[in-house]
Amino acid sequence: MSPLPSRRAVRVLAPLVITVLLATLSACARGSGPSGPELALDAPLPTQVPEGTRLRIGDPQTKVALELSGEIGKLSFEVEWANFSGGPQTLEAFRADALDVGSVADIPPIHATWTGLPVKIVAAKFRKDPLDHPVYELGIAPGVHVRTLADLRGKRIAYSPGQAQGALVLRVLRKAGLTKDDVTLVELPSTGDVYVNALASRQVDVAPLGGVNIKRYLAKYGDRGAATIPHGVRDDPTHLYVRTETLRDPAKAAAIREYVQAWARAAVWVYEHPEEWIQGYYVKDQGLSPADGAYLVKQAGEPDIPASWTDVIARHQETIDLLAAESGNPVINAKDLYDLRFERVAADAIRKKGV
Repeated sequence: MSPLPSRRAVRVLAPLVITVLLATLSACARGSGPSGPELALDAPLPTQVPEGTRLRIGDPQTKVALELSGEIGKLSFEVEWANFSGGPQTLEAFRADALDVGSVADIPPIHATWTGLPVKIVAAKFRKDPLDHPVYELGIAPGVHVRTLADLRGKRIAYSPGQAQGALVLRVLRKAGLTKDDVTLVELPSTGDVYVNALASRQVDVAPLGGVNIKRYLAKYGDRGAATIPHGVRDDPTHLYVRTETLRDPAKAAAIREYVQAWARAAVWVYEHPEEWIQGYYVKDQGLSPADGAYLVKQAGEPDIPASWTDVIARHQETIDLLAAESGNPVINAKDLYDLRFERVAADAIRKKGV
């Protein structure tokens, strides 16, 4: 493992104190805007990061990947790490001006735009063979008969609007030829083990489970009839996104460009060093067993970081159209969510590395 650099501060904000600190951070951050002229949103990205530049990043998994791979020692700017990711916390931090970069799926940028916060996606990552390496499976409560997607009719399904799991449920219903009127959507937050507990207690019949929760749910409740089934749709987008106004700061725009490059190289390093990743992240950082770590590595498969966003934007538009139809929100242009100046940044970083 590469040692942490001594020439920059690396601070971590724990989730339990995030809410308390947001107001304070917001007040401090408001004086940290561009000291010179603003960068036009269609101007070329600057490549030199000025001394003293700082980014606040909510991407704890990548933090560990950067440390293990040694990429963190190459960053030319200071990083303040927020120990959270995902849509709701990231959006809250963005609104409080307490975060510069967030790591999310494809739904939070849409939701942010609908709620009046202009944002831009600056990086996109997927999984090769996504149907063979899904992020989620549909968890089935003990005693509930669901063997195919058609069996979802009449069932109570956990639903988290504004998050990836919520959009997945809508996609699955459409694939099954069903509508929201054919099921009962039960709004529940998709955090922690909420969905696992809701299934086990029969609060819901079906819920999308991800990560190690799939394995643990089956191990704990399988003898009672718990099961999972594949959903058969793509669920693999991962994005880095920022507030549009952040990109008007030339220093931060340059630092974000550099971070995207390091993020991409770290993602490839994780795939190429599974044993080091299992021990360094899943076991040491997350407190999981080596078996759980190996399961998650196998489940994730190989990363896919495209050099063109044409298909990415088209798929995102399909998601927007689906969510708009179901929620009554206006249809937005998916292309407007992306800062196309960053389109090749991540892919070029991998190519130059010789991957």
